[in-house]
Amino acid sequence: MTSLTSAPPASRTSPERTPRSRLRFWRSPAGQPRWARPALLGIAALAALLYTWNITSSGFAPYYSLAARSMSVSWEAFLFTSLDPSATLTLDKIGGFLWPQALSARIFGFHDWALVLPQCVMGVISVLVMYRLVRRWQGPAAGLLAAGLLTVTPVAASMFGHAMLDGSVTMCLVLAADQYQRAVRSARLRSLLLCGLWIGLGFQAKMMEAWVIVPALFVGYVVAAPVRLRRRLGQLALAGALMFAVSLSWVALMTFTPERDRPYVDGSTDNSAAAMVFGYNGFNRLHAGLVDGAAPVSSNGLWGSGGASRTPPPAGNGAGADGTDGADGTDGRDQGDTARRPSGGPSDGPANRQPGGTANGQAGKQPAGSPTGPADKQPSGTPTGPSSGPSKAPSNRSSAAPPGAQPDRSTRAPATDGSRKGRAGAGPAGRQVGQEAPSRASLWLKLLRSPRLTPQIAWLYPLALISLAIGLARHRKAPRTHQGRAGHLMWGTWLVTAAAVLSALGNLPHTAYVAVLAPPLTALSAAGTVTLWRAHRAAPGGPRAWLLPAVVVIETAWTIHLASKHVDFAPWLIPLLVAATLVAVLALAPFGTSRRTVLVVGLLAGCVAMFAAPTTWSLSVLNERYRGSAVDAYAGPGNDARISTGTRTVRAGDVRVPTTPTPAQSGLLDYVDEHDGSAKYAFSTEGWETSAPYVYATGAPVLPLAGLHADSLTLAEYRHLVATGDLRFALVTEAGTKTSKISSWVASACAEVDPRAYGAAGRGSDKAPAQTLYRCEPSDATSH
Repeated sequence: MTSLTSAPPASRTSPERTPRSRLRFWRSPAGQPRWARPALLGIAALAALLYTWNITSSGFAPYYSLAARSMSVSWEAFLFTSLDPSATLTLDKIGGFLWPQALSARIFGFHDWALVLPQCVMGVISVLVMYRLVRRWQGPAAGLLAAGLLTVTPVAASMFGHAMLDGSVTMCLVLAADQYQRAVRSARLRSLLLCGLWIGLGFQAKMMEAWVIVPALFVGYVVAAPVRLRRRLGQLALAGALMFAVSLSWVALMTFTPERDRPYVDGSTDNSAAAMVFGYNGFNRLHAGLVDGAAPVSSNGLWGSGGASRTPPPAGNGAGADGTDGADGTDGRDQGDTARRPSGGPSDGPANRQPGGTANGQAGKQPAGSPTGPADKQPSGTPTGPSSGPSKAPSNRSSAAPPGAQPDRSTRAPATDGSRKGRAGAGPAGRQVGQEAPSRASLWLKLLRSPRLTPQIAWLYPLALISLAIGLARHRKAPRTHQGRAGHLMWGTWLVTAAAVLSALGNLPHTAYVAVLAPPLTALSAAGTVTLWRAHRAAPGGPRAWLLPAVVVIETAWTIHLASKHVDFAPWLIPLLVAATLVAVLALAPFGTSRRTVLVVGLLAGCVAMFAAPTTWSLSVLNERYRGSAVDAYAGPGNDARISTGTRTVRAGDVRVPTTPTPAQSGLLDYVDEHDGSAKYAFSTEGWETSAPYVYATGAPVLPLAGLHADSLTLAEYRHLVATGDLRFALVTEAGTKTSKISSWVASACAEVDPRAYGAAGRGSDKAPAQTLYRCEPSDATSH
């Protein structure tokens, strides 16, 4: 009699096939059942359907899509992952996740679907590789179930359908696990090196999150690789060296390239890529101040549906003049981005920076309705430019300064008042209203209790943990190199490590963060389901026959607990789960019949009871109301973040980022194109938000003076650009002339351009600060 400790039965192999049949991709390869390949293709087709259904209406995330646009027209911006085509300022993170998007936009043109297409492909690849991973470990049935469960994990169904960084790192980690599995079975160094390569590429996509898998792979290989310990450690050292080399390649590029020849590193206060990566995006999220030189990180955590919000800051406050904020007690910026210093706060920058929270005094400069933050910080509305006037189609720039033309930074004079420092904020701006901030204990339990996170990832918690316990118990006396135990050890360590890291992070402004839990949850759940079914069939009348129905009851009870918070979404769901559970228990209970047909019905009913809810949530992305957005990944109801624009609150999914210029913006572009001569920059703007519509329109090399945290230039450097003729025009706001020394100098030294010269009827409206175009001559920089 087979028990839980027995090995899974061998797969039924397909008969011999002729070489000609290899061209028939729907036929299962030798060694796999006939139904394996067709079923896998069906699952892959479902994944492709879910991920691409909204591809033409997925929308843009302004901060990241602006960088993708810049990288698509400038190879220098592509290399340095810069926010602007002139490569003067980086993102506040490594932008490796944008490389596929930028290449796609370069090939197909800049469209939202062009940015999403690589993510859809990555999602289907992840599903296919998940099948191969689990099939090698637990057989084709478990592999198919794992691939299917990954497909219908709600956060994945939305994430892979939008242009997000989390899809890239998820695929890289699944591919790394695939190569690890090859290595741990045969101790092949090549496979282990490829594993390290994929982790390194995942680091380029989302930095230290890619390393969450390292403990699992290290433990699994040390325990189970079929070679002596000394060789195991040596191979791991080589793979680790390659992993670190690939991971740190961009940091090394930024560190060893002279500062005058590369963009300034946003997310840092000292132009340090290491501080940005390991401080702002790394250890400082666990405890503030662990790494010096990093931009401050908010300590607020994600909690609630709608949750606590922030009131719009007063005029002139550098904390985002639009008043946008997160909807869940966060500061509304990606990965806890710090809010800017309130007006009147102390300045930690050089002498040319005024109080107001920005190193160049850019507080309060952005017009209302313009994109004013990263993906989770978008308000509705149109990026504003000069007032509307006669329409003029944007033209290509002259040969002296084509779109994406790159300046020679060797002409940039060094700053005389210190290095360019980031806008280090003293704390979050505004105040929280409504729901009180959660306690630290609540933040530690957010993966179990957060109403925004749990419907996206938590459905399989009980099944995965029970499967892990059963798997480790099955193989407790197995040889060291037993692959069944090695798999449970790897997946279990991955799950525990990722859960611990996410729990320790107080701030999870995006639900997509939890996608790193999806591979181990689905792999363990699939393996456990198949194991319990085999054990039940092997001992239909024994005590162990109660284990499968008991697990079905436990898993369904947890599922009903989660679904009960959204009964209006699918009123039929809970009754279906209850009915399926009753059928499963009656059919699988050992006091009934042991006929195969009845048992199969019980198994199918049990699968419906356990997996119908996440499947329903995932399939809801076919309805645009529940598809998520470019701001955040979620499927199903009750998860769409609310974003304050300062005057009203909008759904994140309703945010639209226009990429077509207004008539006034087109006129300004044409005017500058005709009059800038050989200047390397089209014109300067006070911030990346103001430059966005012009970069979207033509990829013009607009110079933003401020990013999300840092300023790209000091006043001395700015005047040097004017003196050398590299910069002839500046677009400033009235508020900027009062708070920024650069804008104040431009207004006092340069000549204002008549708005009618570029087709603008006026200089603003009550809803948007006036933006004025100035023309600066080289003599202005020396005479004022």
